[in-house]
Amino acid sequence: MVERFSKKKVEVVIEQPALNRLLDALNRAECAGWSILPVNAGFGRSGAWEALGMVGTASSMALVIMVLDDSNLDSVLNAVSGVLSRHIGIVTVTDCEVLRPERFPKQDT
Repeated sequence: MVERFSKKKVEVVIEQPALNRLLDALNRAECAGWSILPVNAGFGRSGAWEALGMVGTASSMALVIMVLDDSNLDSVLNAVSGVLSRHIGIVTVTDCEVLRPERFPKQDT
């Protein structure tokens, strides 16, 4: 059996115009890594929407995914919260397991 290591996965859906602000905040919080995926459609409190046929990115959304050590979680969530206090977005935090823990270093304290 392959050894697995517990980590946290943070997913942030954020409006495209605020994405660079989020990435800057994550860098200041020393977030070790993230990936970005386009969000093509959704349904929520305001109803359904989709990016297909939109001109420009003003109404587009992005999904930022981070996997990190639990010791980094509070600083990353504080950074995310600071950006989302002024922008549309949602945040989820889930437990996950990884195979190579050295890819997700602990923050120096």
